[in-house]
Amino acid sequence: MPEPGATGTQRTPAARATPQSVAVWVLVALIGAVGWGVLALSRGEEISAAWLLAAALGSYAIGYRFYSRFIANRVLKLDGTRATPAERLDNGVDFHPTDRRVLFGHHFAAVAGAGPLVGPVLAAQMGYLPGTIWIVAGVIFAGAVQDMVTLFFSTRRDGRSLGQMARDEIGPVGGAAALLAVFTIMIILLAVLGLVIVNALGHSPWGVFSIGMTIPIALFMGVYLRYLRPGRVTEVSVIGVALLLLAIVAGGWVAESSWADFFTLDKETLVLWMIGYGFFASVLPVWLLLAPRDYLSTFMKVGTIALMAVGVVIAMPTLKMPSVTDFATRGDGPVFAGSMFPFVFITIACGALSGFHSLVASGTTPKMIQKETQVRVIGYGAMLTESFVAVMAVIAACIIEPGLFFGVNSPAGVIGTTVQSASAAVGHFGFAISPDALAQAAKDVEETTLLSRTGGAPTFALGMSEIFSSVFGGAGMKAFWYHFAIMFEALFILTTVDAGTRVGRFMLQDTLGNVHKSFKDVSWKPGVWLASAVVVGGWGYFLWVGVKDPLGGINQLFPLFGIANQLLAAVALAVCTTLLVKSGRLKWAWVTAVPLAWDVAVTLTASYQKIFSDDVKIGFFAQRDKYQTGIDAGKVLPPAKNMDEMHTVVTNATVDGVLSALFAALIIIVLLDAARTCFKAVSDPGAVRLSEVPWTESKIIAPAGLIATAEEKAQLAAAGLDGGGGRVKDPVA
Repeated sequence: MPEPGATGTQRTPAARATPQSVAVWVLVALIGAVGWGVLALSRGEEISAAWLLAAALGSYAIGYRFYSRFIANRVLKLDGTRATPAERLDNGVDFHPTDRRVLFGHHFAAVAGAGPLVGPVLAAQMGYLPGTIWIVAGVIFAGAVQDMVTLFFSTRRDGRSLGQMARDEIGPVGGAAALLAVFTIMIILLAVLGLVIVNALGHSPWGVFSIGMTIPIALFMGVYLRYLRPGRVTEVSVIGVALLLLAIVAGGWVAESSWADFFTLDKETLVLWMIGYGFFASVLPVWLLLAPRDYLSTFMKVGTIALMAVGVVIAMPTLKMPSVTDFATRGDGPVFAGSMFPFVFITIACGALSGFHSLVASGTTPKMIQKETQVRVIGYGAMLTESFVAVMAVIAACIIEPGLFFGVNSPAGVIGTTVQSASAAVGHFGFAISPDALAQAAKDVEETTLLSRTGGAPTFALGMSEIFSSVFGGAGMKAFWYHFAIMFEALFILTTVDAGTRVGRFMLQDTLGNVHKSFKDVSWKPGVWLASAVVVGGWGYFLWVGVKDPLGGINQLFPLFGIANQLLAAVALAVCTTLLVKSGRLKWAWVTAVPLAWDVAVTLTASYQKIFSDDVKIGFFAQRDKYQTGIDAGKVLPPAKNMDEMHTVVTNATVDGVLSALFAALIIIVLLDAARTCFKAVSDPGAVRLSEVPWTESKIIAPAGLIATAEEKAQLAAAGLDGGGGRVKDPVA
């Protein structure tokens, strides 16, 4: 048997520096630098959103070309001769070697949920600059690194879940804390994402029809690639995209037809459909529904965002929001309370660093990846793509008038329920907008009102409609683009719920496998069905109660979303740092240790403030005390409408405070145990034990990136394979 790395594509090919390539990369760096310079040096004047676009794209290109290559070649030493679990354990259910283009689509769709769309919108309260800096710098040095390194280590461990890797590599104490924290947080995250979808699709026949049609289209694509035309990814992509566009257009027809009532579903019915869909997406073979549907969704996601970017370049809208607002220093913003540090970083979450991503990177994706060398484009590249979505969300929020932004995103308790009261309240914030302008904005998108449409999604839709209507159709098309954006956001998020349910199933099976060995086989049918039922039952319960009760269910836990997600990232980065140390990469451990230190500082500071702050807008226990005092005095305080709801608010605040303390304590336990393990590994390298599976020679040939290099094309041609690659009897050197 040849030694590891003896044949095939061992690592990401090192491009030769030519005068032309040097010139291109210097130009890219200059574009990014000029963009950042304009953003940083503007003082009060409005600047074009295209500069923000230039700064982000230039930075992404440099980060991917140089930093991700450094991690791939020097830190991880990706080995193209090593068989992945998808190749070794291929069973056509969970383990299945998947074309890297399809897998990129699945991974991106699975990780890109509500966060990159709404978090940056809410953070725009502080101005466009703080959020943009964190989104771009955070993804290059933290978020994309976490995703890539987690995917690498999980791939080398047969696709083990994050919690199980923590137990195997850190130890039973830290591992148990990680398993409990990760699974609990995941149920909360999935229920929150589900609530966003239900709110977006409730009573929307266009959205329900269009999104519902992606399921049979995906099933057709799965069968097409598996049986009818294996390997014809480009062919099935064209067919799938054509059918998707037809479904979107037909959704508008359905909404105006006699079928509209059939597809007009209330929120309770939507919850039941989502629970059923989540269950079947979890148990069906991954090639049949999940992967093709996510791949299909990616075309719409990336296509719409790219078209939006083109619209920015053509229309050149200006950023009307200040670069930094007074709320950044005062910490009393109406959208969310708290100072810029730590709450901007908590609010943005998924656009820069998201713990949820580590669950997908240690869930479905490592069980489907063809070659270890594809870890770079899928792990790092997909996260950069999501970050770009977050940048476009910042632009969408900041090109509309600040007065309209605060009118849409401020709660009714702050701005009232009329355009007159909202105009006066926004004026006190320092931004002017007339009652007529607020009313006209709603009329332009055919809504009765836009006041207090909190959550970020309506604001993103407003910004998207502003950009698209400037390029396509004029002001008369604003309503169409607004409602298209709302449906687009629901599609964006649903792909996270179905993949997340499957990942949760893997996680639960890994955990139960510590008790009953049959569960260690993640494709064991009884385990598949039982674990899937438990996961959908968990998030489905909180979602159902939340839809029925505005103060119950997931609404009770919603305030924990941002902090819980970032604490999850701390677990992932701690596991990655520990594995770098244990695997003899101590000198490179800073790659994950530095973002870990930052994330811990941010999340534990936010947790401390949420637990101990005396400000009722921030501290959970302070809020509990306020409402308990109101109960004792016989007063009803908003948002409660009666004394029963007052008691519910007290319960919710208490639960949130206790869970915040519990999650923080669990993360501290994980960090301390990880530090102990790292110290032991450095002190006594001979005693290190890794759960990494032995090297096995790969017999699959496939490109490392989305586009094959000349060398890879020649290798594929010599093996008689098309651009998707595939298995050969003997590896080709």
